[in-house]
Amino acid sequence: MNRRFPVAALTTALGLVVFQAQGQTPPPNADPYANNPDAGKAQFPLAAPAGKDSGAITKAPPGAVNQGMLDLAKWKYGPAFDAPPNSKIWNPVMIKMMKGEKVTGGTVFSTDSPETYCAMANAGYDFIWTEMQHDSRDWGAVARMWKACPHAKAVPGVRVAYTDEREIQHAMDNGALVIVVPTVRSVAEGKAARDWTMFPPLGKRSQGGGQAFDPDVWGSVPGGYRNTINDNVVLIEMIETLDGAKDAREIAGIPGVTGVFAASGDLGNFSGYKQGTPDYERLINIVHDAAIGAGKRLCGPFAWRDRPDFTCFQAGSETAAIARGVAAELGSLKDTQGKPEVGPYAPKK
Repeated sequence: MNRRFPVAALTTALGLVVFQAQGQTPPPNADPYANNPDAGKAQFPLAAPAGKDSGAITKAPPGAVNQGMLDLAKWKYGPAFDAPPNSKIWNPVMIKMMKGEKVTGGTVFSTDSPETYCAMANAGYDFIWTEMQHDSRDWGAVARMWKACPHAKAVPGVRVAYTDEREIQHAMDNGALVIVVPTVRSVAEGKAARDWTMFPPLGKRSQGGGQAFDPDVWGSVPGGYRNTINDNVVLIEMIETLDGAKDAREIAGIPGVTGVFAASGDLGNFSGYKQGTPDYERLINIVHDAAIGAGKRLCGPFAWRDRPDFTCFQAGSETAAIARGVAAELGSLKDTQGKPEVGPYAPKK
């Protein structure tokens, strides 16, 4: 005989016993405070009176900082999530960027293997550019890769698919310390990217948890993750279109933006001109001027590492890194395979 009794049924049965012992019939969905409306006052002294309109929309409780009608434009943000005084930056990429030093990001383009990710993350880059704009992997796979070696030499970073609350908050909740946002076309898009990256009061990121808060990831950082992440996350906005170039100065000037990226491929794609031509180079120089004018970092492809004022770069993918590593290891023995006269490896006739 199965003697297990469901918890809900047991609770209901015990409730019936109590009411019956008191000679009462319990009403459905009984309210524990029905006969004692003041029962919650000790625990919630500032709670609205039971069943009454408190008028809180127009009048604040005694001692509140924000008085009068609730007004978002005049709201004085509280100190609950302030970073501790004299907090130090704990993101090594932000430290290098603040010094104006050159920063490299190795691209993890297509793998969802934690082993491959960790090999890239410990290969010598400053951050990993996890590609989500042009690859089909999901956020679960990204989370597993990042969790496998959260404190590798290269911090976890990502190029999200587009300026979107879900995309950016998934990245942040999973532990990203570098956010790259593609095809920022306007100041409004640039501010939206900042808003979903940053917690209030600078941004609008929701505090939804995620592995970023785990003690083994960033939950144990000095000052606390929630209180210090706004000062540590690196936000790079990519200028890739003509309308983005037109607004580049204003985009670079958005508070919270760390750097702007002059997109070598798409500025050609959207302009119709190739690198080296006057029209193309004009667009790159527009992004250059926007970055230095706003005092922000100027980013581009690794091939531009010697171009004036560029200090942060996207390097090659994991497949390219494997090929380069094998070539360096084998030297003159690279591509010296035997050449049979027959079979699948024989020269095609």
